[in-house]
Amino acid sequence: MDKDDQPLHDQIQFCLTQRQNLEAIFNSVADGILALDLGLRISNLNSAAQRLLDTSRQEAVGRSCLELLHPSAELTDLLRQRRPVDRYPHTLHSAGGEHSLSLSLRPLVDPQGQEQGVVLILRDLTEIVNLKRQLVVRQSFHGIIGKNHRMRELYQLIEDLADSDATVLILGESGTGKERVAEAIHHRSHRRQGPLVKVNCSALSEGLLESELFGHVKGAFTGAIRDKVGRFEQADGGSIFLDEIGDLSPNVQVKLLRVLQEKEIERVGSGQTFKVDARVIAATHRDLQLALQQRVFRSDLYYRLNVMPLELPPLRRRKEDIPLLAEHFIAIFNSQTQRRVLHLDDAALSLLMDYDWPGNVRELENAIEHAFIKCRGEVLLPSHLPMPLQDLYSRPPASPEAGPVPEKDQLLQILAECHWNRSLAANRLGMHRTTLWRKMRELGIPAHPEQR
Repeated sequence: MDKDDQPLHDQIQFCLTQRQNLEAIFNSVADGILALDLGLRISNLNSAAQRLLDTSRQEAVGRSCLELLHPSAELTDLLRQRRPVDRYPHTLHSAGGEHSLSLSLRPLVDPQGQEQGVVLILRDLTEIVNLKRQLVVRQSFHGIIGKNHRMRELYQLIEDLADSDATVLILGESGTGKERVAEAIHHRSHRRQGPLVKVNCSALSEGLLESELFGHVKGAFTGAIRDKVGRFEQADGGSIFLDEIGDLSPNVQVKLLRVLQEKEIERVGSGQTFKVDARVIAATHRDLQLALQQRVFRSDLYYRLNVMPLELPPLRRRKEDIPLLAEHFIAIFNSQTQRRVLHLDDAALSLLMDYDWPGNVRELENAIEHAFIKCRGEVLLPSHLPMPLQDLYSRPPASPEAGPVPEKDQLLQILAECHWNRSLAANRLGMHRTTLWRKMRELGIPAHPEQR
């Protein structure tokens, strides 16, 4: 090589090295980078963009970015206007799957200040979005709201039941959401394409309930003018939810036991049996262990039902879920009433947290609906809440010198205020009626005040 050509050779070599370095940097960036000309055709793209778009440089260069990104009309206008944009959300569907992207746009300008195209930066937020979705799932599950550890354990049990046909027994106080859990079990299961048939066992007399569950034939009893298909037949291929199973009469208990054992039913007035394929999900607020001791509930039926027990905690034992539930109900009533209530006042939320909720989630829902009726602004205040909660707001604080009230004195005071109606007293105390009765016996409190 001529000595006069050496500087030129060195300069070319330097430029090539610089270009290689820039290419290495360009391809090492984690975000996807697209260089577009004025017609939005791709002139260059880095390795990250090739992975996101599931394409190669050879396939992509010269193609319109609209063919690969499938942008909305708004995003297309922004690209054509070459306006600077930061963190524009976009969902990209490609053969590699669905990606949640954040897009940033910048005009591509030459040294003379003339626009030559657009630089588009693609940031993949899919993992972050999925983590956020998982967090939301932990706070709710098929319409069940709650992030308390007991609720998360419940969600996992429902997941575990997805591939099973096992009978489920849902236990919990009234208003805890047993029906909602039954719906989640059904819709999570492989039977979700089949029907979910619901029966409230406490709402019908024995004769009507038997006909409702198993059906009847024409002439089976007075008024049976035609054959009737029972709820078990209707639930064939799906699930049947038997609410308040603890209220079944002994006769219906026997017939239900046969269904669970033999998977077959017999219509009232018919001697013919036939198979049914329905998963049984039962629920009760009653203490079935006590019912077994009192011999009002069959032990063989209990053990058939109790294959997988799910116990719902009362709201007073998961108070950290109250703000979530309140927010959920506010959103529901906003939608139903076309209102724009933003949130609960801090003092109102404190009242919700201090209250024991004997009626559980159903009572909280009613309280929020009550507040919606009274509220005329955008914030729910203590004065909008039902009277039992307002009483907490106006009650003077207890004297610290007074010390805690003994349990017996507290029970006697509540019983007196409820005129010794144990059901009302149990509700006030947030416990089951049988639990109150047991405590009364332990503390030597008689059943009636005149026995004192």
